[in-house]
Amino acid sequence: MAERVLAHITGTGWKVLVQVGDTVAADQELLILESMKMEMPVESPSAGRVASIAATPGQAVEEGDLLLELE
Repeated sequence: MAERVLAHITGTGWKVLVQVGDTVAADQELLILESMKMEMPVESPSAGRVASIAATPGQAVEEGDLLLELE
């Protein structure tokens, strides 16, 4: 079952640090959101494999939007 990683703030996708298929550790930085000129890292809630990425650099996101899914 996929685990959804959601945006914790409203902002803009700044940098995606992983690719689909990558294995990630718990607390590993997955991507960075930019909000009010501040960079906010989004970390993996658990270890797993990146199943899909919904966010792209430059994309506006709202709090609670899907960023990526882990399996």
